This record gives sequence, structure tokens and C-alpha cells, in this order.
Amino acid sequence: MAKLRVAGTWSGVLDEVDLENWTVPMLREEVAKRSNVPAGSIKLICAGRMLKDGDGTEKLSELGIKANSKILASRVAVDEGKSLKDAEELNQRLARVKEAVVALSTRHTDGALPLEDFNMEIEDQLGNKLHLPESDRQALMMGLMLHTNGKGLIRKGKFRDALEVLNMAEESFSLCNPKTIELVDNIAMLQMDMVWCYFMLKDIACLSVAGVRLDKARDGFERAHGKDASRLKLLQAGNSSELAVYMRLELLEAVVAYHSGQLEKSRRYLMSAQTKYKRLQVSDEVLSVVMGMGFKENEAKRALRINNQDVERAVDFLVEERARKALKREENLKRQAEILEQKKYGVTPLKKAVDIQLLNGLVSIGFAKELAAEALRRNENDTQKALDDLTNPEINASIQVSFWLCLQSSRYIFHSHFQAL
Repeated sequence: MAKLRVAGTWSGVLDEVDLENWTVPMLREEVAKRSNVPAGSIKLICAGRMLKDGDGTEKLSELGIKANSKILASRVAVDEGKSLKDAEELNQRLARVKEAVVALSTRHTDGALPLEDFNMEIEDQLGNKLHLPESDRQALMMGLMLHTNGKGLIRKGKFRDALEVLNMAEESFSLCNPKTIELVDNIAMLQMDMVWCYFMLKDIACLSVAGVRLDKARDGFERAHGKDASRLKLLQAGNSSELAVYMRLELLEAVVAYHSGQLEKSRRYLMSAQTKYKRLQVSDEVLSVVMGMGFKENEAKRALRINNQDVERAVDFLVEERARKALKREENLKRQAEILEQKKYGVTPLKKAVDIQLLNGLVSIGFAKELAAEALRRNENDTQKALDDLTNPEINASIQVSFWLCLQSSRYIFHSHFQAL
């Protein structure tokens, strides 16, 4: 017997689940019974994929479900216009999104050569690259991309689809080391977006879940930003960049408190949100001053809000931001050039790109760049083995022969194309 953790329409632990004998319909029936809803309205998700009934005989263990697996249970409203065909199409669409995100996140973490001339990096709020273990980096990147996709669906008004994608993002984030998650506020942002979907779907059954999620959001902000955002203010030199985020959180908390009958608590949240809203207002006078220095209206308003309406600090902020963007463009161009160079050298037997930093290290001690690249390519970027090959006269000679044959072949192909033109 095993235990399964369930979250969503019902949150708790299912004890004594026989993974070798239970099927998906049996699991759905048990979750539906505890949720007090029809079994046909329950959708189960595990590890980012939908659990389907199949022929009704496939056991949970055969689907890869293990003890302490996390099951996300959501309610589908087939009787509200979503036919079974629509639900199946949604499942397929979500599967494609999941596959695309996994492919992108893996492509940029395992050293494989990107298919496109771009690169993705995880950065902190100051634009500094985060160096994380590969497993954490991949899980965090998957979560961020799914969250971005979900926010796009919210903007399109597709709240039910958005909620499904946001559930997958939450599952991806849960794969990260808890210590890593405490450093970022993305999980808290995700919780607020999910609550917004609950409100827009007008699902009163999610009211208690909304309160729990907002509590998690507030705790997450406190861990990432510090008590009363003290750590964030220190990092950003007193700027109020997250004021709008806290205003939004308090508005959501006010709605939940109101519908829970906690009117005084709702009033306090609303008053606090109103105070923050007033601080975010920008006067026409200071706005015209900043715009008069050549900045656009939207960026001028944002800078003034972040810097508490201080014109001088807002202008300094905008100048520094433009400088950071220019530096980022230079870094992107440099990385693009590196990718093009990597393509020139081909890939290792395990389909990895030649490591440019290791290559530059070999060149710095006197080896020809093309020969060093070939030595690294043959040896899966193992510097010591590449050095052994380069310093071995016989192997070095074979590397040179391979390089020149490849070069002559490239020239022949180019000459043939030129003649054809």
C-alpha cells in the first residue's frame, strides 16, 4: 500500500492506495468522493501529464505513479459547454506545450548545440545570471516558460486553459530544491495568477483554495524580499519596484476575505491597497519633465513609480537601464557569434557542442584553434584527453589530415555551388 498526495479540488493524503491494482477510474472515483463532486467532472494530472482511463485495466504503477507521488485534481465543466472532444483537444494541446517546454529547457542545459541562434539564461532581478545545478536550472526554466505561457492565455481570456498550464508550472517548480525556490518570487506570482483565474471562472468552490494560495504567495514574497520587503529595498537602493505587486496581492486578499465573511479584514486590505494605489499615481508635472528629456511616456511613468516620484532618481534609473540593455545586446551578439562558431566545428559523438571556453584555453597555450576544436570534439570536451591527442605526434597528424580533408570537402561543395550559379 502507498500514500498519494492530492491537491486541487480536494487537498490531502490518500492512504492505502494499491498501486498494483488501482486504475485511473478507481483513483478518480476516490478523489471525486472526497471532493463531493461527480467522478466525470474530475481531471487528474501527475508529473505534468493527464491521467487517462485507457481501457480501464492499466494499473497506476504501470503509469509511473509511485508512493508519495503528487496528484493534481481539477474540475472540468463538461456540462457547461465543454464536450469530451473539446477536453481531448485541450489535453493534446497541453501535451504539445509540455513537450515544447521540456525540449527548450533541456536544449539549453545539457550542452547541446541550440538549433536557433539564441540562448536562454536565468537571471535575478538585477540582471545577473544565476548559476544553479543542472536539475534545478532545467526545472526552474520549465516552470518559468509554462508560467509565461499561462499568463499569455490569461491575457486572451482563456482562464480555464491558463489554469491547466499554471498547474503544470507549479508542478515544474516543485521539482526544484526548496532552498533554490526560496530565493525567487516567481512561485508567489504564480499563486496570484492562479487565484485570478479562480475569480474569473467564478468558481465559488475554489474560495478556500484561493485563500491558501494567497497565504503561500505572501509567505513566498516575505522569504524572497525580506520582512516588509526590506531585502528587496536594500538590493534596489530603496526603489519601490514591487509596490504594484503588493497592491495586487492585497486586492485579491480583500476579495477572498469579503466572500469568507471577514468584512473587517477585507476593509483593512482594501485601505492598504488604496494607499499603495495613491503612491503609484504620477502627476502630469513630473511626467512632462522626464518625457522632456527624451523618454517615452510608459517608461517615464514606470521609472517615476519605482523611484517614488523623484525626477532625478527616475532619470538616473532610466539611463542605467538603457546602459544595461545595451550591454545585454552586446552579450547576446557575442553569444550568437559563439553559437555560429560552434556550428562550424560540428558536434561530439554524443551530439554536444564544442565548449568555446575550453577551446580558448587550449589556444592560449599555443595550439591551432581548428585542431584544438577537433581534439575536443573527438573527446567529448575532455581537456586532458584532448591535450593527450594534440601532444601525441601520430594522433595529431591524423587530426590534421581529418581537418584538411574536411576543409577541402567544404571548398569543393562551395566551388560546385558557385559553378552552378
